[in-house]
Amino acid sequence: MLKLKHAVAATLAALTLNAGLVTAQDYPTRPVRMIVPFAAGGPTDVIARVVAQKLTEGLGQQVVVDNRAGAGGNLGMGLAANAPADGHTLIVVSSSYVVNPGLYSSIPYDPYKSFIPVSNMAASPNVFTVHPSLAARNMKELLTLVAADPKKFSVATPGVGTTPDLSAQLLRLTTKLDFVTVPFGGAGPAVSSVVANQTPIGCTALPPTTPHIQGGRLRGIAVTGHKRAGAIPDVPTMAEVGFKGQEADTLQGLLVPAGTPKAIVDRLHGLVVKMMAQPDVKSRVEGLGFDIIASSPAEFAAQAKLEVEKWTKVVKAAGIKVN
Repeated sequence: MLKLKHAVAATLAALTLNAGLVTAQDYPTRPVRMIVPFAAGGPTDVIARVVAQKLTEGLGQQVVVDNRAGAGGNLGMGLAANAPADGHTLIVVSSSYVVNPGLYSSIPYDPYKSFIPVSNMAASPNVFTVHPSLAARNMKELLTLVAADPKKFSVATPGVGTTPDLSAQLLRLTTKLDFVTVPFGGAGPAVSSVVANQTPIGCTALPPTTPHIQGGRLRGIAVTGHKRAGAIPDVPTMAEVGFKGQEADTLQGLLVPAGTPKAIVDRLHGLVVKMMAQPDVKSRVEGLGFDIIASSPAEFAAQAKLEVEKWTKVVKAAGIKVN
């Protein structure tokens, strides 16, 4: 009887393994859904559509973008977390993936258990800007002005809990300056407010801000990247101006539901690395203000863990609450 049980167990294990191999070899067997947890037209949606086109070519099946905006990205994240783990549902995420666990009291996914990271495909730093009429040409001069009258100097951000908003909060906590952050309903209104000199300082993602810096309508003060941004090479990093530990960016990551076979994850990662090296993709992504990353699944998983911990601490220290 014992031998029979062992034989049955071995047979089941072999069948399960073979099923996984067949799934990986035959994948995909039908069109693939790529969930984007934001509205169409934003940078994450634009990058997702570029990736979807290239994956369609690489997989031999149509990859269809499915925009599921709502609840700061949580709606789409929840849908992806509960999708079958067969590689036919992908999700392209922004930094809300690592911020929302600390920002919301309840979210429909576990950042560590609900997904398998495939790659952080690209990332863009945030940038501090001022209206050109402000008598500050660098971060030291800006903070001297703010220190003299903190209530006078507000900082426009794209919204509560966005990485630019949290970057401003992190600077406020680091410098212990009591300036006011003004969260707008997106990067566009925030940038426009600084361009119009209605808000003297801005902290926004790089893509919507770059044309205004290049056109002289805004002055770039510092970027939050680990290195200077290629689009605005004259603007120093926060570390270069004496503020280490302020690094923050807007990631563009590809995830699949937990339990997706490793062979499928590996195939997707290989295609991402290949496509991100192609001149047309590189040009399009960098034209949006992003740097190509194309990290490995292990690198992306490690990054996500560090960022969830980092932003949870910032949210708590800043007293930010979102129901």
